[in-house]
Amino acid sequence: MSPAGPDPAAFAELLCDYCLELRPGQQVVLRSSTLAAPLLLELRRAVLERDAWPLLRVELPGQQEAYWDAARDRHLDDFAAMELREARGTDASIAIHAPENARALAGVDPARLARAARARAEIREAALERRWNLTLWPTPALAQQAGMSSGDYAAFVARALFLDRPDAVAAWNDLRAFQAGLVARLSRARTVRIEADGTDLTLDVRGRTWINSDGRRNMPSGEVFTGPHEHSARGRIAFSVPTSPGGVEVAGVELEFRDGLVVDARAERGEAYLREMLETDEGAARLGEIGIGSNFGIDRPTGTILLDEKLGGTVHLALGRSYPETGGTNASAIHWDLICDLRTGGRLTVDGEILQEDGSFR
Repeated sequence: MSPAGPDPAAFAELLCDYCLELRPGQQVVLRSSTLAAPLLLELRRAVLERDAWPLLRVELPGQQEAYWDAARDRHLDDFAAMELREARGTDASIAIHAPENARALAGVDPARLARAARARAEIREAALERRWNLTLWPTPALAQQAGMSSGDYAAFVARALFLDRPDAVAAWNDLRAFQAGLVARLSRARTVRIEADGTDLTLDVRGRTWINSDGRRNMPSGEVFTGPHEHSARGRIAFSVPTSPGGVEVAGVELEFRDGLVVDARAERGEAYLREMLETDEGAARLGEIGIGSNFGIDRPTGTILLDEKLGGTVHLALGRSYPETGGTNASAIHWDLICDLRTGGRLTVDGEILQEDGSFR
């Protein structure tokens, strides 16, 4: 008998009530692939039952590859006006990561991806001003990427969402309370230091606001984060967890920072993509975020950033855009989270005191 994955109806209830706090009359964009049909259909039902408007945006198999094959310069350097009107005119959105092929964009020139990211910055900023949530639905491609059977991966996702527990909302409230304690400690911090194999990096976070990420924006979540001072990063860091932004595998990333700026960059795989992203714009080679993972329902890297950055016992840094609510000011068309696993020989210190060591909080 296969392990149980997330129940679509329970998942839809969690997204509508806990994550979006949906209200009658609101317009909600529901975006995913056809592989997430069980969840999309339950979400549409749940939105209608709350007297709101579901707007389905469903991606067809092969759609991404076909778009990049056919896209001309106009499609890289501009966008359809209707997309911006939708981002500004709707009340909320749920984007569900459910790829048919986790490496769909592996053959696309990274320079083209960077051009399109720059062009669509206005749409992203408009979307971030409304209520939004990013989540995922287990697919065979994601299971394969994680090195797991489809059944085991589906059960893993259910645990990450806390949907394996009798009361998922209560579990998320408990995590929020734990993270509130971390935020209270970190709100007085001046300096954060990350140490691990190939890593010794120092950041200045004085006066910045730490955010308790409790599942409202990302589901699953489980992190606290802020925007470090833009010119403060000093030292080196090795990111031990591979990532697949846009379906492009990038692994073995090592960065050196001086006065907040990346001055040396390399990767064992995907180095061309790394270098193109760093050159996207002026802010792409500076940090917009430091986040500390605290979801111990996620117990291993899977190659999906949404999950891996929340893994309890890790820290992640994002190149590019800061979240203004943290006090960060870095502006960029990209926001790319890179993850450093501290569970074996790593340490995170705050003003000289250990906050986390070998993956455990002190």
